Amino acid sequence: MKVQTIYYPDQSTKRKQPLFTVPVSAGFPSPAEDYIEGKLDLNKHLIKHPAATFFVKVTGNSMIDAGIHPGDILIVDRSIEPVDNKVVIAVVNGDLTVKRIRVTKDRIFLMSENKDCKPLQIEAETGFEIWGVVTNVIHPL
Repeated sequence: MKVQTIYYPDQSTKRKQPLFTVPVSAGFPSPAEDYIEGKLDLNKHLIKHPAATFFVKVTGNSMIDAGIHPGDILIVDRSIEPVDNKVVIAVVNGDLTVKRIRVTKDRIFLMSENKDCKPLQIEAETGFEIWGVVTNVIHPL
């Protein structure tokens, strides 16, 4: 899975949508107007470190079992430490990719979340850099 496009957040946006605090049932509908708590600003809930955050649009299906699909937009935070088992955006030999990082005592692997894809072991000669940790996935249903 590769990164198709990179975007930076527009913090000037002040669009807030209604926030309903009542649990949503998959059964019969109930009148929701009585339960409006206030307004929800997705920037506040999805972006913890605005100066360190960017968005990427992905291609490919190597992370499909992690819930990351082609065309999804990932929210990436550069201020979060890329520790073992985090999903990261990395540069590998000049290409941006999204993978789960696995760190052992003396090795680093980039793991796909698709049984048809093999792990990538990072060797000493591999051009490798972590750009950030994926915090959220945005995709249509």
